[in-house]
Amino acid sequence: MHSELFYQLALTLVPNIGDVQSKILVQHFGDAASVFKAKTTALEKLEGIGGIRAKAIKHFNDFHLVETELKFIEKYKIRTLFLTDEAYPKRLLNCYDSPTVLFYKGTADLNASRIIAVVGTRSNTDYGKAFTEKLIEDLADENVLIISGLAFGVDAIAHKAALKNDLPTVGVVGHGLSKIYPSQHAELAKELIAAGGGILSEFFHDTKPDKHNFPLRNRIVAGLSDATIVVESSVKGGSMITAKLADGYNRDVFAVPGRTTDKASAGCNHLIKYNKAVLLTDADELLEVMGWKEKKTKPKKQRELFIELSPEEQNVLQLLQQKEAVHIDEINTGSGLSSSAVAAAILNLELQGIVQGMPGKMYRVV
Repeated sequence: MHSELFYQLALTLVPNIGDVQSKILVQHFGDAASVFKAKTTALEKLEGIGGIRAKAIKHFNDFHLVETELKFIEKYKIRTLFLTDEAYPKRLLNCYDSPTVLFYKGTADLNASRIIAVVGTRSNTDYGKAFTEKLIEDLADENVLIISGLAFGVDAIAHKAALKNDLPTVGVVGHGLSKIYPSQHAELAKELIAAGGGILSEFFHDTKPDKHNFPLRNRIVAGLSDATIVVESSVKGGSMITAKLADGYNRDVFAVPGRTTDKASAGCNHLIKYNKAVLLTDADELLEVMGWKEKKTKPKKQRELFIELSPEEQNVLQLLQQKEAVHIDEINTGSGLSSSAVAAAILNLELQGIVQGMPGKMYRVV
C-alpha cells in the first residue's frame, strides 16, 4: 500500500491535471489516494474534469518519478505541504490557482500573522538598495515575515537585510530544491534556513530554472503575502507580474516612487500613476495602511473633580460626547447658541483640558 503522500505527488504529475483540477478532485473525493482509486465514470462526471482528464488519471504510470522524489524528500528532510494539510499557507490556499504541493526546507511559519513580499529589479540602483535596507531595518520590531524570490538585486538585498535585522525570511524559487539558482546564492539559501527562514518551491527536486517557471513562482510570492512591495522595476519587469498577481488576489500592493528619468523606477511610477499600487515612502506608512500600527493610547489626564461648567459649556460638551469628533458648524447648529457663545465655550473647555481642537475645524473630548 502506498502512502497518501505518494498519491499527492503523483497527482501533480498527471497530464492535463493542473492546480485548479487538483482542488476539484480532492474536494470531491476527500484525498489524493481516492482520486486514483475512483472509477472512470465517477471522474468523468465531475465538472472541470471530463473524459480526457479522467483517462489521464486512470492511465497514469509514471510512478517511478514519485518514488525518486520520495527518496529525495526523505534524504534531505524536505517538508511537503499538500492542499489539505494544516500547515499549508492559508493565504495561498485562498488563491484559485494555489499549488497542489509545496516543497519546503525551513522552519518559518508560512501562516505568520504578518507577511510581506519585497520584490524588484535584478539591476537595482543605490537608491533601491538603500530604501530596501532602511525599510526592513524599520520593520525589525514588527514581527514581519519577509518573502522574496532569492534572485539578484532587490530580492537578495531584502533577504540579507532581513537576516541582519533578525527577521525570518523565505525565498521562493522557480526550480527544484536539489540546486539553488542563481548558484551564487547557495550560501544565502543556507543562511535563510539556518536563521529560521526557509526555501520554498512547488517543483520536483530536479526541475531546472526554466524561464516559464518564474511567473509561476511569482504567484506564490504574491499569494503568500498580505502585501507586495515593489522597490524598483522596469515597466515590463518580473516584479510587475508579481504586483499584478497580488492585485488579482485582492492583496495590497505598494510601490516606491522614483525619478521619472530612472528606468529602474519606471514600473513603480506606472503602478502609482494608474492606481495599481499605494505610493510608499517608509515603513511607518506601510504599517499605517496595513492596520498594523499599534495605537499608543496616552493615559488620559485625570480631570479635576467638580469642575464648574457654565450652561453653554455643558451644552457644547454634551454634543461632543455623542461622537468621536464634531465639526464646528455642527456644534453651532446643534447647540442653538450663537457662534460667539460657542467659540467662548470651546475656548474655556480647551483651557481646562476637556476638549481638543483638530485639523479641519473638528473638536473632540480629550
